[in-house]
Amino acid sequence: MQVTRAVPLHVEVDNTLGGRWTSLRTARREWLWHRHDEARSRAAPGVPFVDVGGLEECVPTVRGVPDHGDAWSRPWDETGVVCPEFLLRRRIESKDGAVIADYELTAEPGYRFVWAAHALLDVSPDAHLVAPKGTPVLITDPEPVLREWPAGLSTLGPDDGTAVGAVLESGQIRVVDGDHRLDMHIECVDQPVSVALWRNLRGWPEDEPYRSVGVEPMLGRTFDRDDVTRPVVVVPESGIVRWRLTFTAFEDLLDLQPGSTVR
Repeated sequence: MQVTRAVPLHVEVDNTLGGRWTSLRTARREWLWHRHDEARSRAAPGVPFVDVGGLEECVPTVRGVPDHGDAWSRPWDETGVVCPEFLLRRRIESKDGAVIADYELTAEPGYRFVWAAHALLDVSPDAHLVAPKGTPVLITDPEPVLREWPAGLSTLGPDDGTAVGAVLESGQIRVVDGDHRLDMHIECVDQPVSVALWRNLRGWPEDEPYRSVGVEPMLGRTFDRDDVTRPVVVVPESGIVRWRLTFTAFEDLLDLQPGSTVR
């Protein structure tokens, strides 16, 4: 008999540069992928994005200018970060084993932005994604095309030399890797939510390609806040947008004998 149970998640962040999430783990596994690049420690506002994995806070854009946003390259304090056009506050806590992050962005009414929890995951080639069948998904590379989930994107490997970006019009998704599951859920009243996917199976960059799998809860439904064809967040008259990101982990226990106790 198989039993699925929720298991506690633990999180660590680095506020010295970018407020990056450096660990999202259970007792049995780490979910976040990492790579080393010395340029990350020297990053400054306006420079091209330096990909070292983990979970980066990308706001007010992902693609476009500034590259991957204006928050990842700045020092944070315990409550958030001050950028020229906005103030972003973040509070992360654990509740019943889940990791919950509450956000508040303050800017001029009418300010347009997108935000992504740019999470790069350490998953095996057998991992796959679960989302409602038929959900609209915009595949952005190499040319934009609108499809329905799964659209060939639900499996995450093995490496085949491709790199595809996509935006799934859903506020939740499940990552399944063996007997481990990670649920992601994004909530924001009166604003568009989605999940961005970056399925890089050693197809990018051209000179030294590596594997990186991004499953990224988003506000907005495009990678670029200047995209006028797709929904983005527009700050209301109050000047404040609030949203919540929740991660919940589960494990499947196999061959559990009848009458035994899950501890």
